[in-house]
Amino acid sequence: MRSISSSLDNKLCKNTPTRKDTKMKQVTKSLSLPKPVAAYFTADKDDGETVSRCFTENAVVKDEGHTHKGRAAIKAWKTDASAKYQYTCEPLACEERDGKTVVTCHLVGNFPGSPVDLRFFFKLEGDKIASLEIMP
Repeated sequence: MRSISSSLDNKLCKNTPTRKDTKMKQVTKSLSLPKPVAAYFTADKDDGETVSRCFTENAVVKDEGHTHKGRAAIKAWKTDASAKYQYTCEPLACEERDGKTVVTCHLVGNFPGSPVDLRFFFKLEGDKIASLEIMP
């Protein structure tokens, strides 16, 4: 079963470094993200409503020590963050780890600690995101 999972994991994050050879210098244009993850990063440039549509109805987002449950809370989280900060987010690397898609991104903006590299841990459910945890 593990070989099937590993094969699937490799298909989800094509052309990305593996854990053992990550230098995180991947060029964004060649980074191939799973569709729900790519949709999230595209929506992140938009508004809270667009971001919330990337998630399942009962999805959970953990960010900056807070937990946001359900689409309405996720919409409010993104809307509040967008009102406070302007930033760019560039995905640098993608790997599959313990059933999650882990994307390392470089963020630059008007928030404390900028610039920073953050890891986005996505748990997917079909074509939607069931959970997202953002951490350094």
